Amino acid sequence: MAGSARYLISPVLAGILLSVSDVKLLLVIDICTFILTVISTFAVKRGIKVQKYMEELSFMDSLKEGWHAVRQSKGAFLLVLASSFLTLFVGVFQVLAEPLILSMADAKTLGIAETVCASGMLVSGLYLGIRGIRSGYVKVLSLSLALAGVFIIGFGMFKSIVFITLSGFGFFMMLPFANNCLDYLVRTNTPLELQGRIWGIVGFLSQIGYIIAYGCSGILADWAAAYKGIGVGRGAGLIMAFSGSALLAVFISILFIVNQARIPHPTKSLNRKFNNYH
Repeated sequence: MAGSARYLISPVLAGILLSVSDVKLLLVIDICTFILTVISTFAVKRGIKVQKYMEELSFMDSLKEGWHAVRQSKGAFLLVLASSFLTLFVGVFQVLAEPLILSMADAKTLGIAETVCASGMLVSGLYLGIRGIRSGYVKVLSLSLALAGVFIIGFGMFKSIVFITLSGFGFFMMLPFANNCLDYLVRTNTPLELQGRIWGIVGFLSQIGYIIAYGCSGILADWAAAYKGIGVGRGAGLIMAFSGSALLAVFISILFIVNQARIPHPTKSLNRKFNNYH
């Protein structure tokens, strides 16, 4: 729910403000949010008691140890790669969704559409918070990625703002399921005592997808538009449809490759490693 909060109110508010003012006002508001963040962070920090300890291990040694732990588990390494691909396609969606909608609607409509789309994360976040996922994590991960790919294709191919928004809603609804399964499977198949170092590596590798998406999406959309002789909005749609198809390919890979990697049952794996650790 916290992850989807920034997508729910902000787009609508930004669209309304842009209709009566300019981007300078939005930048001033954005700067003010940093002030609130700093104040609240210091307030929270004072109320948290942390047990401090010293460990004689250099930064590079910690990095190497984390990387070695990830590589040691073939299943976990494949899951990290899947996470990188997921962030890549999410990045493509984030970059190209706005120019695609703006090619057929105004900023106010864009804000409303983004809020409706992001509500999908709120719905699935509420479901996961109440019911959770009790078993079949690999299957849930594969299915959520497959449906996310289908919804991205629909977002890129539809020419109706209503169907585009519904596709975006479905795409965002799948993200918490995929992230939840990726997080759980990686955590329960890596040593408990190395979790901090491992998640430093996992965070670094998964963010590479965003870097690639932010650097290439706009260029590819312009190229597709020029090559096909269509508008930039439809060029963005083609690239999004291609990325959705690639996400479907990742889904197929997870079904076959990750299962062949013989990822242990999460509960049994966690209990065994917990006992070994102690």
